[in-house]
Amino acid sequence: MSDTQKIIDETFEMLVKTYAPQPVILDYGKGCKAWDTDGKEYIDCSVGYAVASLGHAHPALLKTINDQAARMMICQASYTTKEKLKATKLLVENSCFDLIYFSNSGTESVEASLKCARKWAYEEKGEECNEIIAFHKSFHGRTFGAASITEKCHSQPFFGPYIPGVHFATLNDLASVKELVSDKTAAIIIEPVQGEGGLVPADKDFLKGLRQLCDDENICLIFDEVQVGFGRLGTLHAYESFGVEPDISAWAKGIGSGFPVGAMAAKEKFGRALTVGTHGTTFGGNPLACAVVACVVSEMLKPEFLENVNKVSGILFDGLNELKRSSNKITDIRGKGLMIGIDTVFDISNLISTLQKNGLMATQAGKETLRLVPPLVLSEDEAKEVLAIITKTLSELEE
Repeated sequence: MSDTQKIIDETFEMLVKTYAPQPVILDYGKGCKAWDTDGKEYIDCSVGYAVASLGHAHPALLKTINDQAARMMICQASYTTKEKLKATKLLVENSCFDLIYFSNSGTESVEASLKCARKWAYEEKGEECNEIIAFHKSFHGRTFGAASITEKCHSQPFFGPYIPGVHFATLNDLASVKELVSDKTAAIIIEPVQGEGGLVPADKDFLKGLRQLCDDENICLIFDEVQVGFGRLGTLHAYESFGVEPDISAWAKGIGSGFPVGAMAAKEKFGRALTVGTHGTTFGGNPLACAVVACVVSEMLKPEFLENVNKVSGILFDGLNELKRSSNKITDIRGKGLMIGIDTVFDISNLISTLQKNGLMATQAGKETLRLVPPLVLSEDEAKEVLAIITKTLSELEE
């Protein structure tokens, strides 16, 4: 048994078994690359499930973390700091929202969004108005509120009962949503591009229909932008890619580029429902997290940043579509920006394993989809390297 395997086995023995261990030990990363303890190099197209938006060890982010950690990392959320002001102003001035609530993760941002929408509906429409419409193949998190609106979690009855009043419609089918709407509907929550559901984008017209439906019925529209926000689709916010503004958005992942931070953003009408004592957080909005947010957003606001995302996205989609045309091994390509899903004729676990051996780290989405979510700083040459590794891997595998 190798030393690497001994370390993996010893570590896994002491962990709660929520994940199957990978066969390598990651050591460090720089830019879009990562290295394991044996010195093997990988192009990282997973980055913690679309988290490291600026890549590994970004100089500006490292400086921000080091400088702020030396000054102050934590204080009570009731205190104002210069870092919180800077981050909040950047988010409000560069979005359609009026109010920000900082959290620590995506699932906490979703929880805050649900609580905000329910309290708004309670006060606006009455105590019976507390139902949520979500979508089949959705994923919103693993806390009880977020899990209750995540369809696949309902195949885990041992965690039940989940919160009541949740109904599931079909993505891109407005009629299926209208069938579920009643005077008890407080909110509709949707991922503009389903992540765990297989990288399936919502149609623009469908989202416009949702917006009109929510306006007509006085329902809160929530976008879960945890995975799809902050440059991932080629615009700062995911909603900008579709031309539809939600009432509330849940943010995380790319907003911190690897640092654990999230936020709920709301328009005034909805955000004001959460008042002193109705919700709170210990770590959310701490000075270190807010300094990171301000750094990441400032980098993304540079003109060349999103230009690069869209340029590299085009290279990857063009290359993958050409590969699909020239072989019978890719059956579908979906997604938007640098959030790409690929269906193939191969077993997904074998495909991911072989890609890893060939120097590419990727993840699975849904039952059979390969998910590519590289850092948003991926270069044109690195994109071509990704395509070369995928081409090589597909040629090596047998159906």
